[in-house]
Amino acid sequence: MAKRKTPGLSTQSTSDIAFLLLCYFLMTSTMDQQSGLQRRLPPMPDKNQQTEDTKVNKRNIIIVKINSGDRLYAGDQAMDVSQLKDKIKEFITNPTNDPNLPERENKNIEGFGEYPVSKGVISLQNDRGTSYKAYIQVQNELVKAINEVRDDFSRQHYGRVFSALTEEQQKIVKEAVPQNISEAEPKDVTKK
Repeated sequence: MAKRKTPGLSTQSTSDIAFLLLCYFLMTSTMDQQSGLQRRLPPMPDKNQQTEDTKVNKRNIIIVKINSGDRLYAGDQAMDVSQLKDKIKEFITNPTNDPNLPERENKNIEGFGEYPVSKGVISLQNDRGTSYKAYIQVQNELVKAINEVRDDFSRQHYGRVFSALTEEQQKIVKEAVPQNISEAEPKDVTKK
C-alpha cells in the first residue's frame, strides 16, 4: 500500500489573525497618561479689544523668584524650597488677618453660600538660566500648598480630603480656594 502524504497546515491567514488580535488589544487596552502641570493660559485677546490696566493691591501678590543660580526668593525673603509651601499656605489663608497678606472678598459660591475667598495671586518669575529641576521643585511646592489648603477646607466642611469628594463638591472647593498662579516670561539677567 502506498503511503499517503498528509497535507501541511495552511498558514496564509495566520498573519491576518495575529494582526487583528494586535489591533484588538491596542484598541481595548488603556495606558497611563501623565497629567503634567495643570496651567491654563489666558485666551488670546480679540484684535479689536482695548487693553485696560488692572490695578491690583500689592498686598494681594506674592512674587516667587528663582534666579539663574537656582536661589529662591518669596516676597523679599531668600529661602529654601522646603520652606516655600508653608509660606504660600500662610499667604493664601491669612490666618491672623494680617494687613500685609491678601485681603478676602465674600463670594457667593453656588451650592455652598457666602465664603471669604482670598484675592491672593502667586506670581512666579524665573531666569532663563534657572535649572529645570529647580523650576519643577518650586512648581510642586506651590501646587502642594494649594492642595493642602483645599484638603483643610474639605475636611472642615465635608469631613473628607479633596480627592474623596464628589465632582460638585470639588468644584465648590476650587471656587473657595482658587489656584491663582501667574507665570511671567523668563528673563535673562546675564545680558544686563
